[in-house]
Amino acid sequence: MSKANKVLIVGGGVGGLALAIGLHQKGVGVEVVERDKDWKVYHVGIIVQANFVRALEQLGLGKAAVAAGYPYRGARFMNMDGEVISELPGEPAVDGLPADLGLTRPALHDVLTSKVKELGIPVRLGVTFESFVDTGFGVDVSFSDGTNGSYDLLVGADGNYSAVRKVLWPEAAPRFTGQGVWRYNVARPADLEWSDIYIGKDKGKAGYCPLTPEEMYIFAVFEEPGNPKFAAETLDVELRKRLEGYGGILGEAAKAVTDPALVVYRPLEACIMPDPWYKGHVVLIGDAAHSATPHLGQGAAMAVEDAVVLAEELAAKDVDAALRAFMDRRFERAKLVGTSSIQLGEWEMHPEAAGNPVEMTDRIRKKLAEPV
Repeated sequence: MSKANKVLIVGGGVGGLALAIGLHQKGVGVEVVERDKDWKVYHVGIIVQANFVRALEQLGLGKAAVAAGYPYRGARFMNMDGEVISELPGEPAVDGLPADLGLTRPALHDVLTSKVKELGIPVRLGVTFESFVDTGFGVDVSFSDGTNGSYDLLVGADGNYSAVRKVLWPEAAPRFTGQGVWRYNVARPADLEWSDIYIGKDKGKAGYCPLTPEEMYIFAVFEEPGNPKFAAETLDVELRKRLEGYGGILGEAAKAVTDPALVVYRPLEACIMPDPWYKGHVVLIGDAAHSATPHLGQGAAMAVEDAVVLAEELAAKDVDAALRAFMDRRFERAKLVGTSSIQLGEWEMHPEAAGNPVEMTDRIRKKLAEPV
């Protein structure tokens, strides 16, 4: 195979946009298609750590992401009453930038889309692929708007329910882990400088993370037997039920959960692909390849790391060698995050067989601070 000169990215989310920026900066031609014509993301908070900040800074966006969010001191584990059990302070991976950062998903989306627009990277909204054929030399693609194109590589960055993955790996699909995650944005106490995780309640955990100087978000992860569907008008009541019994800052913040329209709930469904994540001239990145549960706060970081590494390898090697090198650098790391996140959820649902979540979280935070 020859080197990639023209790459198509399916999906205009975190991983796809980061890859588009990385490839463009290395002189590789790139196009993005995004099926959402409005190019919007839902308003929830995300937790990111030192490895995310480092990866974004490699794209020249670390400082912009920090400015869009709220740096905090690290993670604390709390008991049900809001008393500190353990502190896991962050260790910066980039001089001058923080190790732990909270920000809203729209804020991160704005950082990435602004850079894509600044660079003039072509993005077609309301468009996705209808079909694609690997010719042995590249990929011929038919699009939903009736157009066609030929590319050296097609990248599926289209999330946990990836349409690209479904074409080439129809047997691989997200599976319900047994838990669901609830999120709600509230006012941030003026003196809050940590993301706190409250443990000790049966079947799950809850906590909060600063997002801006004025705002934080509550998260709750609990077992949801049978993967139930909740009526939209009851979501605030359901979330408050899961927050019952907590003291401290979380107990006070739970009182502000009053608007069902502002509650974001989703069942946790994970899909961790085996090595390799590619066939011929098609490769998956981010959640399309290794969607994990949010227990370690690493979803966005893994997607951006994928993007940085793939851009580096494609700029330096022919396509076949680049994809193999990409897997060699990414597979074990992403698998560690995915399997460990799911394990933490299993411990929450089955406390009688649980290990030590504080030790695991601390160990993996330190491991991910190492260079990719």
